[in-house]
Amino acid sequence: MKNTVLVQGNFDVLHPGHIRLLNFAKECGKELIVAVNSDKSMTVKSRVSERHRLEMVQSLECVSNAFLTDSTPTEVVRKYKPDLVVKGKEFEDRPNDELDVLSQYGGKLIFGSGEFESNAEQFIKKNRPIDRSFDYSEAISYAQRHDIQLQEIEDCLNRVKQVKALVIGEVIVDEYVQGTAVGLSQEDPTIVMTPSKKETFLGGAAITAGHIKAIGAQTVHLISVLGNDDAASYTQTHIRDYQLEPHFFTDESRPTPLKTRYRASSKTLLRVNQVRQHKISKSLQQDIFSTVESLIHDLDLVVFSDFNYGVLPQKLVDQITQLCQQQQIKVVADSQTSSQVGDISRYRNMDLITPTEKEVRVALNNPDDGLVILAKKLSEKSNPKNVVITLAEEGIFIHKPSDNCQQWENDRLPAVNKNAVDPAGAGDCFLAASALALTAGATSWQACYLGSIASACQVGSVGNTPLELTTLKKAVMDSFS
Repeated sequence: MKNTVLVQGNFDVLHPGHIRLLNFAKECGKELIVAVNSDKSMTVKSRVSERHRLEMVQSLECVSNAFLTDSTPTEVVRKYKPDLVVKGKEFEDRPNDELDVLSQYGGKLIFGSGEFESNAEQFIKKNRPIDRSFDYSEAISYAQRHDIQLQEIEDCLNRVKQVKALVIGEVIVDEYVQGTAVGLSQEDPTIVMTPSKKETFLGGAAITAGHIKAIGAQTVHLISVLGNDDAASYTQTHIRDYQLEPHFFTDESRPTPLKTRYRASSKTLLRVNQVRQHKISKSLQQDIFSTVESLIHDLDLVVFSDFNYGVLPQKLVDQITQLCQQQQIKVVADSQTSSQVGDISRYRNMDLITPTEKEVRVALNNPDDGLVILAKKLSEKSNPKNVVITLAEEGIFIHKPSDNCQQWENDRLPAVNKNAVDPAGAGDCFLAASALALTAGATSWQACYLGSIASACQVGSVGNTPLELTTLKKAVMDSFS
């Protein structure tokens, strides 16, 4: 193993991609030194001062030494003569001027972006214990960077009351079987649990629509396709609890998606999915599009809540998107890849897309690049106005490209709730709140702030239930206090 490893960069916003890269670099040697470009040397001015950028890098356990520099990468290599220089995979096909200096004394240049499955949060030094679930410290810094004021967020929530929305996608019935884990079976290595209660919730597109209505939208229509079964009956009976305007179609060739989670304490032991993934018929697609046409003149927002069980074939998505653009209606999308496979990149020209990191990598067939390059490539392929990559317990990575995708600005907002009880509904709640905020005239940065606070509230309890506006308002107030 080589002794010293050098990484140089701006680190304008220390996001999980940076942390993974630096941890990968540390694994390549014994000592990791990081050169942080000074404000003077950066061609694009950062919202974060050089002192704070340096402090963020120094806070990482993997970093042995970090310093500010005005020098070019070649000059830094010539001065410190590291055994290895590590750069992100995106630099592999670009000119790397420091190679000449490295070759003079036998140094090596390595490209890598770290493993995206790892939890970057574990590599940050914890200076103080978190004594409550909500930690607003990073949110406060984010709000200061983007000059977000409490009054602006409150005004946005008031304007939300005028929004009329439509959500299209799969309704999912979520069952939670809570019990006690007894131990391992003596006959085979199987966990044995004793169930104590069962709770049922409406999830999928229904909970996304439910969040939008509960946060304050004036009216929310929901279009979905159900089977002819008990789960469909449950949906029909309980959908009015969410105060939605349902437009349900029946397809007897598929069951209503039903997901059963078996939980012990705060952990899920097993999830059983009863679903089909084939596309709905052309006649059903036409029925859905006709319904959208009948509603479109009274809408401000359309949300694709795609769980990839066949309700949103590409032709239908393209027809609805074109119709929204003609009517100048905001349109946003989320396409889930979990036990099923989706493709978020097929949602083109959206005002907002909110994929997970895995969903971006699957859509681009890209396991290597860091978050910044991933977001840029997704933007080039799909041309969205805003990309937010959700990172579970690590929060969100925000990518705002220019109109021609030649320039972009990135930021990150760590998770506010550090002790999520049930993270399953975080993405749906983030999409609902941030899409509503954008439609109500918020900036991208304000919308992401509100979405993050909303998702933090949502993961604080078991089961997907619509987020109450009073809960969201209190959390927003606390974040500014």
